[in-house]
Amino acid sequence: MRRPIVGVMGSGSAGHADLAEPLGRFLAGAGCHLLTGGGEGVMASVSRAFHDVSPRPGLVLGVLPCRDRDPLCRPKSGYPNLWVEVPIRTHLPLSGADGLNARSRNHVNVLTADIVIALPGGAGTRSEIDLAIRYRRPLIAYLRRSDEIPGLPPEVEWTSSLERIRGFVESKLTP
Repeated sequence: MRRPIVGVMGSGSAGHADLAEPLGRFLAGAGCHLLTGGGEGVMASVSRAFHDVSPRPGLVLGVLPCRDRDPLCRPKSGYPNLWVEVPIRTHLPLSGADGLNARSRNHVNVLTADIVIALPGGAGTRSEIDLAIRYRRPLIAYLRRSDEIPGLPPEVEWTSSLERIRGFVESKLTP
């Protein structure tokens, strides 16, 4: 049986630990793998919390961008964070405002995830939300306020309740 993959998207600079850490601990006990972009900020906070749960069945996956024009495709500085157990190296450097570009690793993040959870973030997070809508991935945003993701589409459900996130994830993971 294939273990489901939950993608958590969010800021690459701010950790938002009050949201990311409880989410990471919950996901570690939910029997899934965690997928992030493998960097700092939310990605590191949720990865650390997931990783620190022991025992847990799932792994921390990180989809890593390569350095610009690096023929060896070495990861950019700051990637992977310390808690990534399965680094997925890509030749795809673009993210942020370029996240919808066909050469963006954001496509890999969203297409690999069975469920997408968005935490506070900027243009890169917003592009992953747009891709989740395009590729029809189950999507929910875990925020304190809807403006924590600029331009959050009105059709995207958002909540500040970890209980609602639990219910959403469990409903999508149950066959």
